[in-house]
Amino acid sequence: MFTTSPKKPNSSVRKICKVRLSTGKKIRAAIPGQGHSLQQYSTVLVRGGRCRDIPGIHYKLIRGKYDFISAETIHRTQRRSKYGLKKPKFEGENNQS
Repeated sequence: MFTTSPKKPNSSVRKICKVRLSTGKKIRAAIPGQGHSLQQYSTVLVRGGRCRDIPGIHYKLIRGKYDFISAETIHRTQRRSKYGLKKPKFEGENNQS
């Protein structure tokens, strides 16, 4: 795992990792979301889809599969499905009489 900075006009620290696929090919993939606990030799699932502000990155990792568990520092209410999070249950929703 390492970090890189995006192209102009964006500025941030993007998390990147090098992955060796089961076919033997070596690629670089973006780590989406806030925070991760990946280590060397972690097993991950890769999908296509480039990061538009990071040159040369054409793959992303999927959260919630294998060793890339879905523990984020910020609780998601929108865009949950890509991260494998359940829909939050609100109290008082089924109390209509």
